[in-house]
Amino acid sequence: MRTTVREKLRRSKRRLERRLENRPGEERESPMFTATDVHYELSSRARGIACGGVGALMMVARASGLIGDIDSRLKLLRRHLPYHESDHVLNVALNIAAGGSRIEHIELRRNDEAFLDALGAGRIPDPTTGGDFCRRFEGPDVLDLMDAFNAARLRVWRQQPAGFFERAIIDIDGTLVGTGAECKAGIDIAYDGTWGYHPLVVSLANTSEPPFLADRPGNRPSHDEAWVYEEKAIALCRRAGFREVLLRGDTDFSQTRRLDRWDDAGHVRFIFGLDAMPNLVALPEGAYGYLERPEPPIGTVPRERPERHKAKVVEAREFETIGTLEEMVAEFDYRPTACDRAYRVVVLRKRLARDKGQMRLFEEYRYFFFITNDRERPAEAVVLDANRRCNQENLVAQLKGGVHALATPVDDLVSNWAYMVMASLAWSLKAWSALLLPISPRHAERHEAQKRALLAMEFRTFRAAMIEMPCQIIRGGRRLIYRILSWNPWRGAFLMRLGASSE
Repeated sequence: MRTTVREKLRRSKRRLERRLENRPGEERESPMFTATDVHYELSSRARGIACGGVGALMMVARASGLIGDIDSRLKLLRRHLPYHESDHVLNVALNIAAGGSRIEHIELRRNDEAFLDALGAGRIPDPTTGGDFCRRFEGPDVLDLMDAFNAARLRVWRQQPAGFFERAIIDIDGTLVGTGAECKAGIDIAYDGTWGYHPLVVSLANTSEPPFLADRPGNRPSHDEAWVYEEKAIALCRRAGFREVLLRGDTDFSQTRRLDRWDDAGHVRFIFGLDAMPNLVALPEGAYGYLERPEPPIGTVPRERPERHKAKVVEAREFETIGTLEEMVAEFDYRPTACDRAYRVVVLRKRLARDKGQMRLFEEYRYFFFITNDRERPAEAVVLDANRRCNQENLVAQLKGGVHALATPVDDLVSNWAYMVMASLAWSLKAWSALLLPISPRHAERHEAQKRALLAMEFRTFRAAMIEMPCQIIRGGRRLIYRILSWNPWRGAFLMRLGASSE
């Protein structure tokens, strides 16, 4: 980072710290908020945008080779008058990054002259044109689009340190996307009465990226076509250089017909939930040992736990509650009917108490089974590994509510699938921004912490920290300059990602 940029950041930080310092003084006679005589003026020359971080996302897209991959692999347009396939794809992703949550919000971007200048674009597709582009897709075209994303993803992964490639953890889950529209082709009714689609999400737990998404009718079971995308994810991780691949899924994804094949591969491990069948529950008491879950690390100074007011209300109103008294684990060998060999099954037995007010109604046992070909790790570690798969629910929630990628703005299953994949690119660009953050040896610990924080950020927080950055847009001298007009604690990481090309 250039000395002038570093000094400007220091000065901005010092000014802000002085203003925020809690200095004792005399009592104020008037409120702190004193803005009264406010005037708005329309600038005739200077232009600015509130989402200045989109320029950095464009740089990530170019640095990863994403734009070229899309245009070379996706062939939907016979002539480019004036847009290329990459223009349509980035139009959807950058609309979401800039704060849009619907395809209609693209209209706000295309009518913002400063936004167009920031992208170096004469114009961008309107929402109707974007919807028409989605309708051009057929199933193989969506697969080509995901392959283009994954080609760029591989380049980003290959810039990571050697420890990154020790083990790839692939999580897989389905989620329901409801819609009240009756004219969307491919919708169906799910088990819970929801009309809509049932997307399948395959993610890399190491970075919370979704390399594969598949859209399906709402009535399809969770495991439908799951093995196809698991095979694709395994092949992708092996091409990247991961030495081992771990597949994780709940009971809906224990596809026993595929277990022998994955076990024969040698580099594939799996932990899947298994339905609790009566013949699996009958274990002697001596087979079980206690499960001790590790305490989560304390990030700050230890402090006293606050009083739990909700528990008092529940007890006073005599609501029924279920609490865990103890957890125990055991293991045995079991050969599923579709397999030609036995695998290790780890059992988690929970002793639960059902209470009503202060009265104990009864106690019961519940059993959870996990089938795995990992015979080296302790049973407790297998259970904890399987439980960490729940973090994928946070990713699904982000794709649904943060990125608004799992939406259905178009009129059939495949076109909505294409939109979901294009919109999910906004989340992938967030992950790539973190992965491409340079780590200097002098400040390695701090930079690694920033990298982990960016990867773990919710999308709205990432947008507030790194995208919603007021910038003046200046074009001249064959350069496109984003002049940053504000400071926050993430500006240093932002400029370090860009190599501090601005002065």
